[in-house]
Amino acid sequence: MKLSLLALFALPIAIYSQDNLKVNSNHEYPNTFSSESSDIHKFDNKSRVFNDWSISVGGGTALMQSADLTSFYGNKVNWGWNAYVSLDKQITHSFGVSLQYQQGQTNQKGMYKPSWGVGVAWTKYKQISVLGDINFSNLLRRVDNRSPYRWALHGYAGIGLEGYDAYLKDDSRRWNNPDTVNQNLDIASFFYQGGVGLKYKISKLVDIEARAMYIMTGDDEFDGGGWTTSMLKQDYTDYPYNQIVKNSSDNYFTINLGLTFKLGKHDPHLTWFDPLQNIGYRAMLLSKKSIDLDVCQSGDKDNDSVCDDWDRQLDTPAGARVDGSGVALDMDLDGVIDLYDKCVTVPGLKENDGCPINR
Repeated sequence: MKLSLLALFALPIAIYSQDNLKVNSNHEYPNTFSSESSDIHKFDNKSRVFNDWSISVGGGTALMQSADLTSFYGNKVNWGWNAYVSLDKQITHSFGVSLQYQQGQTNQKGMYKPSWGVGVAWTKYKQISVLGDINFSNLLRRVDNRSPYRWALHGYAGIGLEGYDAYLKDDSRRWNNPDTVNQNLDIASFFYQGGVGLKYKISKLVDIEARAMYIMTGDDEFDGGGWTTSMLKQDYTDYPYNQIVKNSSDNYFTINLGLTFKLGKHDPHLTWFDPLQNIGYRAMLLSKKSIDLDVCQSGDKDNDSVCDDWDRQLDTPAGARVDGSGVALDMDLDGVIDLYDKCVTVPGLKENDGCPINR
């Protein structure tokens, strides 16, 4: 089941990654792709003007929400804890990825039979995951919004591997107290998570973020309720705590407060760059600035209003009409330009000022 969900998650990524843009045909930069734009430049580390790497650390609480035993029992909250550290890579101004390590503990309670008392459980977990990060504020920010850009709403989604040790004890003598369930961090321990974060830019180097994540374990044993009936071994008895709620996944959420430390030698970080706002700002400056265009850098020596850069006749006589390439007009093509031709529309002899000789 988990592997099929993983394949379903990976399919749109594989489709989206196919690049159908036309390859630049001039072979000057064989590793670049072009949609036939004339402004094509090779991109390397020297071309970077933004920082795009960062390290994030944070911590907070973890609460079991959808399970047989939950953190909300008897009108009380059984608080857990959570901590994370991640290496973040910003791909564009609105999308990034993170490699994250996280660990913590949830505390939960539940009752199956009053004679057994309240079942008390706790789960210690550790995770390695890959997170995708979408900057909604950069996507939705108006181009004419020139207010200071210091707040950003982020959306997160990802998958990973999770190992845990879950413990349960009560007043019964049905099993050894506490009973334990162990899940190693391996290929069979996939989990899925999604959430949102509100980030504030403290300085060029540091951001602070409040983040809430919802984690779907895919395991009914995560809450400490014991093995499900389908997973029991011969020396195990049935665990009734896993029958309190009919579900196949124990889910919990975390609420964290963290810091992001931006790495690199450049002043701006890519996550805080708004290209639309930058375009709008440049357009505003251009609209308020008079621009003197130097059209003829090489001059116009014969003053025929055709620049010398593309003038095919640099010594056009003064007053002569010229074509687009700066050549004096000769409408009747008799070799006498119209300026000196007394018979402009009739071919004639040069010796007769462009007119034919009457016989």
